[in-house]
Amino acid sequence: MKLIVGLGNPGREYAGTRHNAGFEWVNRLSQMLHTPLKAEVRFHGLCAQIRQKDIDVWLLEPQTFMNRSGQAVSALCQFYKILPGEIIVVHDELDLPPGAAKLKKGGGLGGHNGLKDIAAKLGTQDFWRLRIGIGHPGDRDAVVNYVLHPPRKEEAQLIDESIERSLDVWPLIAQGACEAAMMKLHTKT
Repeated sequence: MKLIVGLGNPGREYAGTRHNAGFEWVNRLSQMLHTPLKAEVRFHGLCAQIRQKDIDVWLLEPQTFMNRSGQAVSALCQFYKILPGEIIVVHDELDLPPGAAKLKKGGGLGGHNGLKDIAAKLGTQDFWRLRIGIGHPGDRDAVVNYVLHPPRKEEAQLIDESIERSLDVWPLIAQGACEAAMMKLHTKT
């Protein structure tokens, strides 16, 4: 993997919302690796570069707002010649309950505007996704309001636990062993 993208919306008003689960994951990874994120205007986001087994790996939090996440991802990919299969996008997932985390490559976009924009800019859906479950409000018309608000206390705890559990597979992801990471993450203990 050469690029880890956490999806979310910039600004204090969005901090702690369900939609910012990807930002939270990347923030924790950058802290774990002692590599602070810094503003990179040319990549339209907050970035950090780490070295894993002689490979440069970028962490990215697009600051373009969710619906234009592809602008930041494509800018960094074009500059560093990163292929779609070398990208993991970490994002909130309505179709998974709070507490669930799943890793997969490719597949549908599930109506997620951040994923749609990234796929449109890259010209493919064939990139890895780390899906952090946030649950569904039960009504399609309530989705926008739901994702742009913080989770209830009990949901927040479950989401936090899924972020921590998925960070445990980072060493496998860093080695490029995404299938092994997927098996470990999806196996109930």
